[in-house]
Amino acid sequence: MNPRIVSALVLRYLYLYGRTPMRLIELIFWPIVELLIWGYLSMYLKEHAGAAIPTIVGHLLGGIILWDVIFRAQQGVAISFLEDVWTRNLLNVFVAPVRNMEYLAATFIIGFFRILVTVTMLSVISFSLYQFSVFEMHWAILPFFGNLLVTGWALGMISTALILRWGQAAESLAWAVPFFIQPFTAVVYPVAMIKPEWVQYVAQALPSTHVFEGMREMLSHHTFNWPHFFWACGLNVVFLGVAGWIFSSTLNTTRKRGLLTKFATQ
Repeated sequence: MNPRIVSALVLRYLYLYGRTPMRLIELIFWPIVELLIWGYLSMYLKEHAGAAIPTIVGHLLGGIILWDVIFRAQQGVAISFLEDVWTRNLLNVFVAPVRNMEYLAATFIIGFFRILVTVTMLSVISFSLYQFSVFEMHWAILPFFGNLLVTGWALGMISTALILRWGQAAESLAWAVPFFIQPFTAVVYPVAMIKPEWVQYVAQALPSTHVFEGMREMLSHHTFNWPHFFWACGLNVVFLGVAGWIFSSTLNTTRKRGLLTKFATQ
C-alpha cells in the first residue's frame, strides 16, 4: 500500500469540505437535533421518576454519542464513494493505479475525521446542557470507540458494495444500512428488553451490541466487562473480513463488466 496515494485521496476528499461548507451541515445539524430531542426527554424523565432515572439518563446519552461513531464511520466510506459518483470523478479514481485497499484506507481515514468532529461536538454539548461527560467511562471509551469504528467501516463497505451492485437507485442505502441493525444492537436499552427472546441471539451476534452492553456496565458499576470486549473484537474481525470480501468481489466484478461507466454517465 502506497501512503502517498492514500494521502492524496484523503486530501482530495478534504478539499470537497473546504470548497463547499454546506457539506458540513450534515455533520452538525442531525447530530445536534438528535441529541437535543433525547437529551430533553432524558431531563424530563430525570425530574419525574425515581432514583434509577439518573443512571438511565447516562445510558441514553452515552448510547447516542457512541452510536454516532458507527454512523459516521459508515458514512465516511459510503458517502466518499457517492461523492465521486456525484462529481463524475469515479472513473478518474479507478483508472488510476489505486488499489482497493488504498481506496478503502482513504475512506476509513475520512470516516475517522468525521467522527472526531461530531463526537467532540456532541460531547461538549452533552456536558454543557446535561452534565454528562463521556469521560465517565474513563479509559474504556477507547476500546468502545475502536470497536464501533471498525463496525462502522464494515457497514460502510457493505453499503458501497450494495450501491455498486444495484446502481444509483440504491443510494439511499448509504444512510439506511446502519439503521437496519440499530433496533437489535441495544443502543439505548439492554439486550434483555428485546422481544421475542430469539431475537436476542441475533443481537448478540452483532459486535456493537457487546460494546453498548459494556458501556452500560461501565457507567452503572464502573467495571470493564472483558468478555463483552473480546466478543466485540472477535465479531469485528469476522465482520470486517466478510465486508471486505463482499466489497472487493463486487468492485472487481463491476470493473470487469465495465459497469463503472454507468455511474460516470448517469
